Amino acid sequence: MELRTVILSLAFVPWVVISASMVQDWSALYRDRPAGAGNTKEDARVFLEAKRPKREIIKIPDYDPGHARMPADEPDPTPAAVAKEDIELPTCLLCVCLTGSVYCEEVVPDMTAVPPLPKETAYLYARYNKIAKITNKDFADIVTLKRIDLTGNIISEIEDGAFSKLALLEELSLAENRLVKLPILPNKLTSFNANYNKLRTKGVKANAFKKLTKLAYLYLGYNQLEAVPFLPESLRVVHLQYNNITAITDETFCKGNSTRYLRTNMDEIRLDGNPVALWQYPNGFICLRSLPIGRYY
Repeated sequence: MELRTVILSLAFVPWVVISASMVQDWSALYRDRPAGAGNTKEDARVFLEAKRPKREIIKIPDYDPGHARMPADEPDPTPAAVAKEDIELPTCLLCVCLTGSVYCEEVVPDMTAVPPLPKETAYLYARYNKIAKITNKDFADIVTLKRIDLTGNIISEIEDGAFSKLALLEELSLAENRLVKLPILPNKLTSFNANYNKLRTKGVKANAFKKLTKLAYLYLGYNQLEAVPFLPESLRVVHLQYNNITAITDETFCKGNSTRYLRTNMDEIRLDGNPVALWQYPNGFICLRSLPIGRYY
C-alpha cells in the first residue's frame, strides 16, 4: 500500500510542475490600474484580448504572372519535354501514323512543306499535296527512312543535301512535280521515280546515278532530257519515254563493238516518244537481251 502511494506521488509531481508552468501572469493588465477602479466592460475586453493566443501572421506577396515560378517539386517544361507533343501530335492529327509509317495524302488544309515526322518513321507517303520545296532540314533527323513518296506535289527545288543523311533510303518517288534539277541521291537507292517533271540534261549531273550500284528501277519519262544519262550496271528497268532525246551512241547501253559484254540485268528500256531513230544505231543494243521500245523507222 505504501509502495503504491509513493508511485502515485511520483506520477503526480510532474503533472503539477507542468500545470504550474502553464499558469499565465495577468498582473500586467492591472499594474497601472487606478485604485478602487471597478470591473468595467473595457476591463473584460482587455482581459479576453490578452488571453487570446497570439497567431503568427504570414505575409503572402501579390501574384505577379510575369515573375511567377514553378513549384520546386514540379518539372520545368523544357523544349525537350514538350517536343513530342509539339511535333509528333500535330502531324499525326493531319496524317495517319502507324508503326513506322506516316500517310499524308491530300491533306486539308493544304500541306505546303514536309511535316515534322516521328523519329522512328521508315515510310513516308506525302502524295498530292502542295509541297513546293525540300530543304536539308526536312529529313536530317529521320535516319530510319527507307521509302519516301512525294508524288503529285509542286516541288520545284530540292536542296542538294536533302537526302544525304538517309543511308537506309531504298525507294524515292518525286514523280509529277516541277523539278528542273536533281539533288544528290543516296547510294542505297533501288528505285527512283522522277516521271512527269521538267528535267533537262543540264539539270542531271553526268554522275548522278554512277554511284548508285544497287539501283534497279529508274523512271525519267515525260521530261525534257536531250540525252541518256549514265546508267549503272545494276539497272533492270529504264524508262526514258517522251523526252527530247535525239541521239544515242554505241556505248549508251553497251560497250562499243565488244561482243563479249552482255548486260544481263537489263530487262526493259523505253525510248518511245523521243525523236531518236533507233534503227541508225545497230551496234547500240548488241549487249541487250531485248531491243529498247522506240522508233525504228
